[in-house]
Amino acid sequence: MFSLSILTVFVCLVPFISAAPSELQKRVDTSTYCGQYDSVSTGTYTLYLDQWGKANADSGSACASVTSTSGTNIAWTTTWTWSGGSGVKSYTNVNVNTGLNVKLSAINSIKSAWTWTQTTSGTVVANIAYDLFTSSTSGGSNEYEIMIWLDNINAGPISYTYGSDGSATPIVSSVTIAGYKWDLYYGSNGSNYVYSFLTSDESAVKSFSGDLMDFFDYLTSKQGLSTSQYLTTAQGGTEATSGSATLTSSAFSIVIA
Repeated sequence: MFSLSILTVFVCLVPFISAAPSELQKRVDTSTYCGQYDSVSTGTYTLYLDQWGKANADSGSACASVTSTSGTNIAWTTTWTWSGGSGVKSYTNVNVNTGLNVKLSAINSIKSAWTWTQTTSGTVVANIAYDLFTSSTSGGSNEYEIMIWLDNINAGPISYTYGSDGSATPIVSSVTIAGYKWDLYYGSNGSNYVYSFLTSDESAVKSFSGDLMDFFDYLTSKQGLSTSQYLTTAQGGTEATSGSATLTSSAFSIVIA
């Protein structure tokens, strides 16, 4: 009788035991993080609090959290405030973890959708942008950075040339890619070369849906970027310099195929 009772209890518990890992995998960490280099992984994506220029600020902080995940989509939010100093203080972003370290020539598409809203206060200097990096070797050091700005708030791209008013000078104007017209800027940040696409009419793109590979196709066919470069990083977020803002990304996805 005793051994039968033990067996009965075990059999009854099996469904709960086997279900536990599955339930745990479905849970999403929606906690708010504020550490300088905190991160939250959901498997497909990682949310990074990259406050790399924090030491240059007189005061300020950034916090972020994952709101939800569904299929290839992740929803997330970040609130930041910075004052004093110069240069970017933080780049809170979501990075895709799959499909990377592949030559551009072997990538068919980088489908992405990003719907966002932002509230601001004070004199804000910031952008909202995709940030992609390539290298001549798989997993190698960054050589080229490709930025696609969906919003520019009193900021400016890196450039080799600037006008008399101090604004960056594009190397090409009004290039149509992914349904929008862009001005292209080119320069170096001291570590890698930087291509920056900004909307020609300076409008914000608050609901982007397109193929980021189209930007690479333009660079490889018109600007000499090698198709032998490896895509090492693909992410989207906000570079914050000063002021206060809350960015809410209700839907964000990057799928590399």
